[in-house]
Amino acid sequence: MEFCPTCGMLLQYELPHMDSPARFFCPTCPYVCHIDSKVKIKRKHRLVKKELDPIISKDDELDNLPETEAPCPNCGYLKAAFGQQQTRSADEPMTTYYTCKKCRHNWKED
Repeated sequence: MEFCPTCGMLLQYELPHMDSPARFFCPTCPYVCHIDSKVKIKRKHRLVKKELDPIISKDDELDNLPETEAPCPNCGYLKAAFGQQQTRSADEPMTTYYTCKKCRHNWKED
């Protein structure tokens, strides 16, 4: 979409006809913008994805979660970090996610 720099109206497109090139024109004022039919690409740049460092690492996240005594099914260690999330309807209990402080094993309790 292009807008008229004079009055701000939406410019309309006019197809090329006979010897006149394609153009944008303003329906309310005399502004006209001719469109060049050939566009040259000077050079191509390859986009490189920049790696992003996480703001909070998994270890930091685990240290900030509350701790409870829950036996790990993997190693039997008694301390685990936990978090809760409502995964079903509101009248159902919340799902509790645990992470073992020793072996980092994850499990959930519905």
